[in-house]
Amino acid sequence: MSEIKHKTAGSLQKGDYVVVDGAACAVTDVKVSRPGKHGHAKVNLMAVGLLDEKKRNMVVPGHDNVEVPVIDKRNAQVLSVEGGTCSVMDLETFENFEMKVPEDLKDKLKSGDVVLYWVVLSERVLKQIKPN
Repeated sequence: MSEIKHKTAGSLQKGDYVVVDGAACAVTDVKVSRPGKHGHAKVNLMAVGLLDEKKRNMVVPGHDNVEVPVIDKRNAQVLSVEGGTCSVMDLETFENFEMKVPEDLKDKLKSGDVVLYWVVLSERVLKQIKPN
């Protein structure tokens, strides 16, 4: 479903997305060290997981390619909410599936709501309730 692109490590900026240890992350800090006598400039990336919110660190040469997740942003309608999960229908493909409800949306989400969700590395993540 979701794909991966490549980008040079030296071109990444704060706010970009990158795959670190197999997890899609948002870059929170980028530090570039000067090239040494025999080496290349190194890029030190600090990133936070989009799905698990764990902090991760990656150090790579500035000219190396790193994996960048392609994030597919889609809309769905909530069919039902039960406990910590909700049943939704994609408004484009009409596919029905279950999704975990994030903590900050647990009390606000109700059936009939239109929500924005992301498809990241074949995982679906509920991001927000769209205003009517």
